Amino acid sequence: MIQNTPAFCKAAEADFLFRGFSYKILIDMRTAYFDCFSGISGDMCLGALVDAGVPIEELGRRLKKLKLKGYTLSAIKVKRAGIAATKVDVHITNGAAVQRKWKDVEKIIRASGLPPAITRQGLAVFRALFEAEARVHGEAFNSIHLHELGAVDCFIDIFGTLLGLDLLGIEAVYASPINLGGGRVKTCHGTLPVPAPATTELLKGVPVYADNGTFEMTTPTGAALIKTLARGFGGLPPFVPETIGTGAGGKDPESMPNVLRIMIGAAEQAAPADRVTVIETNIDDMNPQLCEYVTEQLFRAGALDVWLTQIMMKKMRPAVKLSVLCTQEDVTRMTGIILSETTSIGVRYYAASRILMEREIREVRTEHGPVRVKTSRYGAIRKSSPEYEDCKKIAEKSGIPLRNVMERSQRDAAVKPIIKRK
Repeated sequence: MIQNTPAFCKAAEADFLFRGFSYKILIDMRTAYFDCFSGISGDMCLGALVDAGVPIEELGRRLKKLKLKGYTLSAIKVKRAGIAATKVDVHITNGAAVQRKWKDVEKIIRASGLPPAITRQGLAVFRALFEAEARVHGEAFNSIHLHELGAVDCFIDIFGTLLGLDLLGIEAVYASPINLGGGRVKTCHGTLPVPAPATTELLKGVPVYADNGTFEMTTPTGAALIKTLARGFGGLPPFVPETIGTGAGGKDPESMPNVLRIMIGAAEQAAPADRVTVIETNIDDMNPQLCEYVTEQLFRAGALDVWLTQIMMKKMRPAVKLSVLCTQEDVTRMTGIILSETTSIGVRYYAASRILMEREIREVRTEHGPVRVKTSRYGAIRKSSPEYEDCKKIAEKSGIPLRNVMERSQRDAAVKPIIKRK
């Protein structure tokens, strides 16, 4: 019997030991973490949410607002490689083939009477599907037809997931890297390689891999849902799990459980995971004066950070390692600058995850005048740092040692009123 999810208490406190550091953080956001170790599909999302406590009868009642006919919903308990899970099926009672354009889908959604937030999310998911299909097939957005993806079961998978998250009070969604699977998949366009072209297009910029799979683990519907809903992809953030829902896929391979696991609980709002790329190259034959210019060019091109590290290379040759932090989309541009502006003949790069403190810059009234102060927040952790250039101008004008100006500015920032935020 499916149990309702536990009541959620706002502003609870919890202790975390994360990466060797102990934190007491303020819990204020109900979060769902999608563990996509066996991929993700629409029916797996539905199964996991029902398994986590969404009553399927209530889900079916709310889905009726879509005014779609010719289907029924069912949920049963199954096992996948020995793991208990819930399998939700959309049974089509009217098997007529349907081809829908964007205007057809948009009309159905806007006429549904669903809550505005659900309507907006549903439109965003379907728009992502249409845009991906249009790019894959080289057609205009308004002329592309969705075949399987325009059918009733696709509507139910997408809006059932959105309504299920809403019923559980989910405020934020995060996800693991996504397992795509392998092999071939049959579509109305013929037999295609896995991942299907639309799935690949949808998951641009998302960490993916293919492991232990001989079938399609991630479908276009699942890809569109998680790409639209997830705030970030990576490892599990500091988190207090309360409920775990396990949704089953249609296949039952022996090699691994074909399930989607959703962890639901409380997480700190200011701890989103962020994916970045690190580019590195070792340089031992360049005039060091060029490093300043290269660094400036990389920052102007959008690098998040650039730094140099002294290293010793083979035969004890002194060298520097040039490192660049950037988004995946900027890798090609950064590599071009490095190869053209330095003596390097090659670079290496790898994906990395980072957790950022929530930041803002405040202008604070101090005893020496206004100073911009950067404040950072991560749960109960607070940091502040006065802007160097502002303190430098005060020191030069007043004759007070710069160190004293910075110390007093940081102290004043904690007690003086804010002039304005930036």
